[in-house]
Amino acid sequence: MPTTVADFEGQVAPFRTELLAYCYRMLASAHDAEDLVQDIYLRAWRAREQYDETRSSPRTWLYRIATNACLTALEVRGRRPLPSGLVAEREPLAPLAPGVDVAWLQPLPDSLLDAGDPARTVVDRSSLRLAFCAALQHLSARQRGALILRDVLSFSASEAAEILGTTVVSVNSSLQRARTRVKEAGVRQERLSEPSAAEQRAWVDRYMKAFEQADVEGLKRLLTEDVIMEMPPMLNWFAGPRNYGLFMDWVFEKAGTDWCLKPVAANGQPGFAAYRRAGDGYELHTLQVFTVTAAGISRNSVFQEPEIFASFGLAAALDARGLATAG
Repeated sequence: MPTTVADFEGQVAPFRTELLAYCYRMLASAHDAEDLVQDIYLRAWRAREQYDETRSSPRTWLYRIATNACLTALEVRGRRPLPSGLVAEREPLAPLAPGVDVAWLQPLPDSLLDAGDPARTVVDRSSLRLAFCAALQHLSARQRGALILRDVLSFSASEAAEILGTTVVSVNSSLQRARTRVKEAGVRQERLSEPSAAEQRAWVDRYMKAFEQADVEGLKRLLTEDVIMEMPPMLNWFAGPRNYGLFMDWVFEKAGTDWCLKPVAANGQPGFAAYRRAGDGYELHTLQVFTVTAAGISRNSVFQEPEIFASFGLAAALDARGLATAG
C-alpha cells in the first residue's frame, strides 16, 4: 500500500462511493454512513503498513475495515425501522403520534452517489430502495453483512468470510437466515419488472401536478390498491387509496392548498420536497420519497426531520417565485 497521502488517496478513492452505499445499507443513516466512511479511511491509512496485497485486493481489505467499523457502530446503535415495520396500521385520521426515542431509517440523497464520481456506476441502486433497507433492519448485524456482501456486492463466500472474519460455513448459515427473513418481510428485488427511472419520474411528476392542484381524486388515480403512506418520525401509517385520500383531504384542509414542490431523488427513487405557503413565501414542510411500480405509486415515505432536510441541502424557505431565501 502506498505510503504517501497522495498515493494512498489515489489507490483507495475509487471505492469511496460504494463504501458509502455499503455503510448506508448497514446503518440506514446517511449522516452516520458519511461519518463512518471518514473513519474507515483514517483506519485504512493507519493500518496501511499491515496490508498484504498477496493475500487480498485493496477492495476486499477496505471492506473488511468497513465491516469491522459497521459492526462496532451497530453494537451501540439499535435498528432503524420505518413505521410500517414497527407498529400496526392506524386509521388515516387518527391523531399523529410521534415515535419517542425511535431512531428512524433515513433516506440517502442520490447526490451523495453522484458528485461526479466515475465509480458510481458500481453501486446497485435497486439495493438502496427504502423497502429493502428497511427489511435489512430486521436482520442481525452479521446477517446484514453476509446478505449485502454476497447478494448485493457479489463477493464469493470465501471473500465474505475473510471480510467478516469468520468461516465460509458461518457466512452461508447467516446468508440463508437473512434471505428467509427478507423474504418474510415481503421484499422482492425484481428489477426487470420495475419501470425505468424516467417512467418512475413521470409518475411522480403527475403526482406533483395533482398535489399542487390539491386534486385528491387525481392523486388516488396514481396509486396502487395496496399503496402505503408512512411518515416518520410519526408512528402513523396506513394502506389503500381510500385511506390515502382521507388523509390528503385532511392535509389540504389543515395546511392549505398553496404549495411549491421541488423534485429530489433518494435511494434511487423519485421524490420531492414540499413547501407550504407561509406569508409572502413558502416554508419547508416535508420530504417525500416514492416507490413506483408498473401499476402506479405503491409507497410514499414522508420525512420531516431537520437532519434529513440538511442532508439534502434543502432551503428552509422559498420566496413567492419558488427561489431559496437567505437565512
